[in-house]
Amino acid sequence: MTNILRDEPWGLQVLECAIFKCCPHGRVNRIAWHQGGVLALTYLAYTCYHMTRKPISVVKNVLSLNCSSLSPPDNIVINSTNRDTWCDWAPFDTAEAPALLGMLDSAFLFAYAAAMFLSGFIAERVNLRYFLTFGMLASGISCYLFGIAKPYNIHSLWYFVLVQAAGGIFQTSGWPGVVTVVGNWFGKGKRGLIFGIWNSHTSLGNILGTLLAAEFVESDWGLSFMVPGATMGLTGFMIFLFLAPNPMDIGCIPSIPPRYRKFDANNTSDEDNDVDDYENCNNDIEDRLIYRCVYREQVDVEDVACLRSETSPILGRHRRVQEHHTGNAIGFIGAMGIPGVIEYSLSLFFAKLVSYTFLYWLPLYIAASTTYSATLSADVSILFDVGGIAGAIAAGILSDYNGMSALTCALMLGFAVPALFLYDYIGSSGLGINIMLLLISGLLVNGPYALITTVVSAELGTHPSLGNSSRALATVTAIIDGTGSIGAAIGPLLAGLVSRWAGWHNVFYMLMIADMLALLFLSRLVYRDIQVYRQRWRVV
Repeated sequence: MTNILRDEPWGLQVLECAIFKCCPHGRVNRIAWHQGGVLALTYLAYTCYHMTRKPISVVKNVLSLNCSSLSPPDNIVINSTNRDTWCDWAPFDTAEAPALLGMLDSAFLFAYAAAMFLSGFIAERVNLRYFLTFGMLASGISCYLFGIAKPYNIHSLWYFVLVQAAGGIFQTSGWPGVVTVVGNWFGKGKRGLIFGIWNSHTSLGNILGTLLAAEFVESDWGLSFMVPGATMGLTGFMIFLFLAPNPMDIGCIPSIPPRYRKFDANNTSDEDNDVDDYENCNNDIEDRLIYRCVYREQVDVEDVACLRSETSPILGRHRRVQEHHTGNAIGFIGAMGIPGVIEYSLSLFFAKLVSYTFLYWLPLYIAASTTYSATLSADVSILFDVGGIAGAIAAGILSDYNGMSALTCALMLGFAVPALFLYDYIGSSGLGINIMLLLISGLLVNGPYALITTVVSAELGTHPSLGNSSRALATVTAIIDGTGSIGAAIGPLLAGLVSRWAGWHNVFYMLMIADMLALLFLSRLVYRDIQVYRQRWRVV
């Protein structure tokens, strides 16, 4: 039989040899095994993407610090001009430090937002294993380059800005890549639960990045970047060795319902007779083909003859599968015309503005509003991401249960507003209250963000209006996440300016308004969800 393996990674071939050929007495479901491997690899990959984004928020506390309460070393002369800044890292040793640190965030996030649209266009047209490998290696190098400023005594602002911008560009390889890979391997059944659990990699990456950075921030902040950067590079090499982006890459034909056309009793043409022949042949052969793929066994000679029969439409089906796998990718205009893409994109703009403001400024806010040290502030801030893990899972489960993604997002955004208000006014009154409100805020803020960037993007990327010959998952994901990333770039920038000139209370008012605007842009989709639910209830 002809070998239909496409581009199976080298490391995966070795593992398959060890598991499937060297264990003849056991039976392993090959598809389930590969699905588990894909989930694990993409989870690990995107954990590393977020792990390398987080150190800057932790290191801000030592790049610009009030040094008046610290004891200077003997080789530093203290006078009236440097009493509060002698321990800072130039060029962040001036009164303009918050604005300069905000510039670093903006360099990363604006570069990320601008490059995301191009990244989705590229991801739809290349092998995602190579795409993710290159992106992870380059992102790891960018993070590492920021860290070497410490041992090499680099103080140029433009060096930091350029390194951050390069990191933002290369980081765009992550989201379109991993979402498309997971979408290729999993259908719509319980997609919300799968994506909800899987999407915890975002929060886990933030947590690990925070803990790693906090481990070195007060002793050698350069290692806060170098260790995550090196880890990401090694993980990128693992992706190259083991990731199969599509079932076709390991010789599996994606499952397609056998009755791909409706039978017309009034039509007795030869073509319909061929369909009947196909059904008779396909009832057995498709099961055997799937079985062969699952357990890596050979198909009988009769099956091969039936598969290659000139009169059997299975050849047409096989061609359609190939076309679906390698078909023309949709353009940006076509993707934006998919119902719901624009509304979800604009909603994510404001939802991600809130989430990324917390991502980049929360450790500094906790240190400024309490008496906690830089390390303790960083450790406490991870609770926001712990709540985010629970929020992503809860949003996914609710979406699976009610089938109304827009309504689920709207409810969580609505409750996020009073949660942010309470955290602003009473969060700093005690450690226990701070922890509780951070968990609640993380759940409500990150739940809608996670649902839109995963389940909703996957559903819209395979929308029925696309037809069978277009591929749009990476493009739709890039449009939605790219628009959201513009908000993510604006949020931390505004937070730095507002906190300096108007105080932290006004930063939280800004975040509450952003959540209300995110809810507003979902209003039409919420109304549609409610109407569909009413119709479904009337039918029942």
